[in-house]
Amino acid sequence: MSISLVRNSYGKSRVRLVKVRRAEGQHELTDIDVDIQLEGDFDDAYTLGDNSKVLPTDTMKNTVYALAKGHPVEPIEDFGALLAEHFLKKAHTRRARITIAENVWSRIEAGGAPHRHAFVRAGRERRTAEITAAASSGIDVASGIADLLVLKTTGSAFSGFPRDQYTTLKETGDRILATVMVARWRTASRDPSPTATWEGARRALLETFAEQHSLSVQHTIHALAEAVLAACPAIVEVSLSLPNKHCLLVDLAPFGLSNDNEIFLPVDEPHGLIEATLKRGG
Repeated sequence: MSISLVRNSYGKSRVRLVKVRRAEGQHELTDIDVDIQLEGDFDDAYTLGDNSKVLPTDTMKNTVYALAKGHPVEPIEDFGALLAEHFLKKAHTRRARITIAENVWSRIEAGGAPHRHAFVRAGRERRTAEITAAASSGIDVASGIADLLVLKTTGSAFSGFPRDQYTTLKETGDRILATVMVARWRTASRDPSPTATWEGARRALLETFAEQHSLSVQHTIHALAEAVLAACPAIVEVSLSLPNKHCLLVDLAPFGLSNDNEIFLPVDEPHGLIEATLKRGG
């Protein structure tokens, strides 16, 4: 039997890092997870058990901490590029991919003002970045948001859809819309202000979700992507993934009660999943 190794990569996942910058009078906090993957001339490790070209993944972990000591980790796009370029210089490596997820913390309000060194994290929202360095193509950066949980209690409808023998869903002109947004975008060139772009994109997503009258999740996802492109000139392409986290109206008739869009059962599974990518130009 003839077989061949088609592709391979290896690396270190879930490298946890918290960095505190102790400026006088106020501390800054960054909390990130880093994934590292290398591609290159590593076939012999798989086919022969020869590790002479394999940089230990433990070394990769240590590298994250050492570079974080001597360099800023914010914005995560720049720290990811630093790591990618570092690993690309290693012998036998042709491509280095760094994925970073930043857990979003905000300052606790105390005495009517943001506290100098106490923070709160609400929900699972994360800022994300994926940085790829290759000798043949240079640096590629994709930024985004993950697990941004949002809900609105009205301003959402779904009607006019086709029906067949298996359709039981009722049309509605007023429903709860809940989703966990995942957004990912690219810029035409290296963004000099990735944090400002991220903040602008996040603001556009939240404001549009709140204010748009949604005729479907598809209608909303298009409006969200349009808003991001309008608000952030640096972004040339944005992809969105929105699971429809259903809140089902509970039938209270068996108890002799009416339900005027007040009592709902949240259902995580199964759920609809709607995705789209929009870019500038034709």
